[in-house]
Amino acid sequence: MAKRPLRHHPLLSAKLTVRQEQSWHARIALLALVIVLVLALLYAAFVMGKRSVSAMGTGGVSLLQLQEQISELTSERDQLRQQTNTIDSKLNIDRSMQKELMDQVKTLTADNQKLKDDLAFFESFMQAGTGPDGVAVQNLKAELVAPGQLRYRALLVQGVKKSSEFSGEMQLTLNLVQAGKPVTMLFPDPKSGDAAKLKLAFKHYQRMEGVIPLPEDATVKSVQVKVLERGQQRAQQTISLTT
Repeated sequence: MAKRPLRHHPLLSAKLTVRQEQSWHARIALLALVIVLVLALLYAAFVMGKRSVSAMGTGGVSLLQLQEQISELTSERDQLRQQTNTIDSKLNIDRSMQKELMDQVKTLTADNQKLKDDLAFFESFMQAGTGPDGVAVQNLKAELVAPGQLRYRALLVQGVKKSSEFSGEMQLTLNLVQAGKPVTMLFPDPKSGDAAKLKLAFKHYQRMEGVIPLPEDATVKSVQVKVLERGQQRAQQTISLTT
């Protein structure tokens, strides 16, 4: 039996044609939507760019203000630094002046003490000579000025009745305690020779002073000064040191 050829039904063909027309219109609508979205994005980008430019302009003004503030702060800092340097200079001057005043006070104190010694000397000098041949030791003083150092001062006088010059030497005897035992020390050391002797040569008075190095861990109990003339004792004075 022979097969009949297939025929396209008119209604089926019409439906297929309508479907093809609807798909084409959808594509056009979608394309239009995309174009609208692109234009909207471009507009939005334009607006954002404009705002950015405006913001940049505003930021530029703020930056200028900050630069002015920085300039003002820098100027104030420089002024404060200059004032600080001025104050430091004044403080340094004040310290220097204070040191000078302290030095002057020390000098005046020493001069005052010497004047007191001179006054005591003249008072004794007006009296008759004491001791053999009128030679005497006046105002013997001794003090520790540093660890292991003893400073001494003595004023030697000769009475007004003597018109000849006295020539001799002075010797100090120190009574010490070292390691719990009493020790006697002579200054200058007799073994040092003639060059180390404390020479005396005066008609009316002579002031003697110096520093004696002490043995290690030694405590000075008393100091005695002797005036010798050709090996013979002419005068002496002894003082005790309090610790």
